Amino acid sequence: MTVVSANERRLLRLIWRQPGISRSEINEYTDLTQQSVHRILDHLAERKIIVLGSAKAGLGRGQPSPMLHLNGSFAYACGISVNTDIIGICIIDLAGNIVGEREVPLLKTTMQEALHSVKKQVVELQQQNNLADDDLFGIGFAIAGYHVEGTRHNAPLPLREWSMIELGPIVSDLFSRPVWVINGGKSGAVAESMFGIGRFTSDFAYLSFNYGFGGGVIIDGELLQGGRGNAGEFSGLYDEIETKRRPALQYLIDQINRDGVNVPSIHYMRRHFDPEWPGVSEWVETVTPAYNRLVNAIRSTLDPQAIVFGGQIPHMLASMLIERTKIFDRPRYGVHRGGPELVISEIASDAAAMGAAIIPFRRMFY
Repeated sequence: MTVVSANERRLLRLIWRQPGISRSEINEYTDLTQQSVHRILDHLAERKIIVLGSAKAGLGRGQPSPMLHLNGSFAYACGISVNTDIIGICIIDLAGNIVGEREVPLLKTTMQEALHSVKKQVVELQQQNNLADDDLFGIGFAIAGYHVEGTRHNAPLPLREWSMIELGPIVSDLFSRPVWVINGGKSGAVAESMFGIGRFTSDFAYLSFNYGFGGGVIIDGELLQGGRGNAGEFSGLYDEIETKRRPALQYLIDQINRDGVNVPSIHYMRRHFDPEWPGVSEWVETVTPAYNRLVNAIRSTLDPQAIVFGGQIPHMLASMLIERTKIFDRPRYGVHRGGPELVISEIASDAAAMGAAIIPFRRMFY
């Protein structure tokens, strides 16, 4: 399915990155002729994909040049993120505005029951925001677990029912829309690239701290897929023994509960995290060697501008890890090799759901 041409996509991406850019300014960023740019933009405006706004001030003499914006009312997409304890739902319009968000508890719920609840919540969001069902462009579906093939993923034990099955057709039948299925860590990386640090940085690694531990890699603004769709599956760095000492939050919850604090889920921990809970400091010290090896492996192999701490990790916990970071640097002639900036994601809501929601537009428009 082709929604826009290659040249239209180039201009739409420019408008996404620089909302309010004028029609004359676009010529500075493309090798297209001025006539071609005007023709493409007029066609996009006729289709109501973009809006030609008022003239932009301060551009000197000559014909006033209208400011350009994506038209959010043209279409919207729904993102669904399946974690081990909760399902996040996010609706985003074409311009990247978050229209609505919801959560569906997943513990002790079958897949069929959970999907029924998700559909109910989406319908309520549509009604609440006066969204026409015909304007729903597609569904982005993110799930914890590595990619196998097609739309099958191998998810953690709490999501066994969701594992090793073609999820795309199931979700597509539920919503009668095309579905894009992606790993949750990669989806979080996409959200970070579109709404977070990616607005300023084109190359970064995204660490997704969830029940398990994974992530995604953004190179030159694009999601790195890898040969089998599993680039960024950082847990693969560890053997069977060390895997329990990697920074997966399931082990932190186990430690905290063993030490007498009732933390029923990762979702709960993110909202109520206390660095003084018994077991937190011990867990951080336990995972620090494995964490440091990962940071240095990313630095040496990918050389990103930044490493982003995302997923479901509480900010204070991310800070505790960052404070313990040790870079394996051996200066030569007194000169150190540069390394990435360590950044805590500022996306407050479910990044994986946000990323899933923007993926249909990212794949088909910009």
